[in-house]
Amino acid sequence: MSITAQLRDSVRLPGGDALVNGFAFESRRDGPRRALLQNGHELEVYDLSEVFAGERAPAAVFPVPWPGWDRGVHSVSPDGSFAVFSGQRAVRAVSTGGETLWEYRHGCWGPEIGHPHTGDEQEVCRGLEQGSCRVSDDGRFVWAHVVIEPERQDRQKQREQQEYDGQDWQEYWVVLGARDGREVARLPLDSAASGSHHLSHPDGVHMGLCIGMGQDGILLHWARWDGEKLSAWDLNEGLDRILMDVHAEHPGFLTVEHYGADLRLHALDGTVLAEAVPEPADDEQPRSWDYASGFLDADTVIATTVESDEDPDGSRHWLLDARTLEIRGALTYPTGRVGSYVRPLGDGTWLTYDGRSETLNRWQGA
Repeated sequence: MSITAQLRDSVRLPGGDALVNGFAFESRRDGPRRALLQNGHELEVYDLSEVFAGERAPAAVFPVPWPGWDRGVHSVSPDGSFAVFSGQRAVRAVSTGGETLWEYRHGCWGPEIGHPHTGDEQEVCRGLEQGSCRVSDDGRFVWAHVVIEPERQDRQKQREQQEYDGQDWQEYWVVLGARDGREVARLPLDSAASGSHHLSHPDGVHMGLCIGMGQDGILLHWARWDGEKLSAWDLNEGLDRILMDVHAEHPGFLTVEHYGADLRLHALDGTVLAEAVPEPADDEQPRSWDYASGFLDADTVIATTVESDEDPDGSRHWLLDARTLEIRGALTYPTGRVGSYVRPLGDGTWLTYDGRSETLNRWQGA
């Protein structure tokens, strides 16, 4: 079945491709849906409702602490008063005026173990490895994926207890106080990341962390901090899945298999509630799901097969039942084929981006 999309809004937004093909989108329960776009040495924060209402200026602008560092996934406080940046060797909170509010130093994401630094905080070491951070929805904590080097006095013990391979660092998931950056909890991770991203559960309690390790696969963790205890669990036993989305009015969360073989709906404990395999193309060639899918609303999921649809006239965007993941139909657009990824907003609408015209489009189903 074909389902016609209707264009709701259209606005020129340079750099907006990061909204549908990256981690520049940030949404909070009962809060604005934001675009966090790095423009040179600044992080520009846009309230998407204001953008589509005609406001072209960003709602807030934060100076990037390390202009040469263009990686990491950053976050902005719910009230927009400060941003937290995931750097190569630190997590730093910055006010809109550029003041450093606090800094949490950690090991270097650079790939050369034990390589020296010049002492210049603006030095960017080789490699593409990066972490991520996320301000909690109540604004009280910052969750961050970091590298921590063990204290010097612990290294000999580490060498004695296990076969030492030259790696004197470990990745951690840490919880920091948003006011002062003080570490309140940490969880050791069995990962060697190329990158990661966080997903805040709309219940305001749980936080998800997805760690990409390139060809070595994906790790997925959930955790909660109750003010006294960090409780965490993972979904990594025999799985290799990317954490995609969660909706305030839906009990489950979405993942996609590393290579796009299937899309799954899980309960918070990881139990699989439903699964969807993409329909084959007309020539019976298999399709695979892209790394762009999510809850259009509590009843509908939108997913794409852009990468595997070689036919220029092929269907690329699909609507699925949010509870069974049964495919309802393919989307068609009045403007013709849309080859963009999508960013569902959770309110029944979704975004696509036209890179040629630098146009951000907002759609809804007919």
